[in-house]
Amino acid sequence: MRKRALLAAAALFATLGAWQVASAAWIHAKGRLAQELLAISWQRGQAHDLAPRPWPGADLRPMARLTVPSRGVSLFVLDAAHGRALAFGPAVLPGTPLPGGEGNSVLVAHRDTHFAFVRRLALDDEIDVETLQGSRKRYRVREMRVVDKHDLAVAQPTGRAQLTLVTCYPFDALRPGTPLRYVVVADRTT
Repeated sequence: MRKRALLAAAALFATLGAWQVASAAWIHAKGRLAQELLAISWQRGQAHDLAPRPWPGADLRPMARLTVPSRGVSLFVLDAAHGRALAFGPAVLPGTPLPGGEGNSVLVAHRDTHFAFVRRLALDDEIDVETLQGSRKRYRVREMRVVDKHDLAVAQPTGRAQLTLVTCYPFDALRPGTPLRYVVVADRTT
């Protein structure tokens, strides 16, 4: 009887463990597939200055491409920064300029998927932004810091063209929704 209970408990824990691993794998697979579909939408949109929706029922569109050559990163930036959209890629924070424009363009993404690379960024790393219209701008990282999630100063307008990347912190936190944010600020050089 005791042996049967131990086997049942072991089977239950193995099933729960497999479910957790599958859930984590699904999040990453969904994000990668979405970036592939966004690439197709991006290509179609370059001829029209507005990308079509990447899949039926999507409430987002790609509106810029962010690359970090030194880190091998290439991501499509979304026009919608709500929770569901962030599963598919980084997005522009509402009320801030589009990437490549004038002012402080703020991009947000999850620390464990699309913005996992920001922990490896260093001062003077270059970040490139391409718009649908073909405009290309380069930014150079000048600052990295940790702030409270309620610190809205990171999204304030600036007198210069800059790109601000924001993600949750610490990077290895076990729970979502931490009270801290990791912020990378890069100034436009071209």
